[in-house]
Amino acid sequence: MKRAVYAGSFDPVTNGHLWMIREAVELFDELVVAIGVNPEKRCTFSVEERAEMLRAVTRGLDKLKIEVFENQFLVNYAQSIDANYIVRGIRTASDYEYERTMRYINSDLHPEITTVFLLPPREYAEVSSTMVKGLVGPDGWEKVIRQYVAEPVYRKLVALYGTEE
Repeated sequence: MKRAVYAGSFDPVTNGHLWMIREAVELFDELVVAIGVNPEKRCTFSVEERAEMLRAVTRGLDKLKIEVFENQFLVNYAQSIDANYIVRGIRTASDYEYERTMRYINSDLHPEITTVFLLPPREYAEVSSTMVKGLVGPDGWEKVIRQYVAEPVYRKLVALYGTEE
């Protein structure tokens, strides 16, 4: 069985994340979308809210599980759930450099786990959770972010920041 893990903070989940998830679901027998909890990172949404948003936007996708992991290296988590693959997205040259280094470190720790890189299409290449959150605030922000997140995430952002379109 080809089991893969795609991990991130998903704070919030974006259309770029969704593209990655949809592609990975097609490639593997099972995909675990793992919300990584990093105590160093200040998140806008609780882990429960992030899991809820992921469930809402991935409803109907078979072969998918949503889980949470914390206080461990991703490759060790992958090994603990018997995942053979780690799925990572590459949007920029700096992503490539970072992910290449992590791939080699992961291989040193667990050579049996393969890292698979996916390059999203151009319309998602610049989309990140940080970018979406950075757009919140100025007049008209709701209309701008709507193109970068799915409807359940959009509603959650509007509810959190207390404005309406």
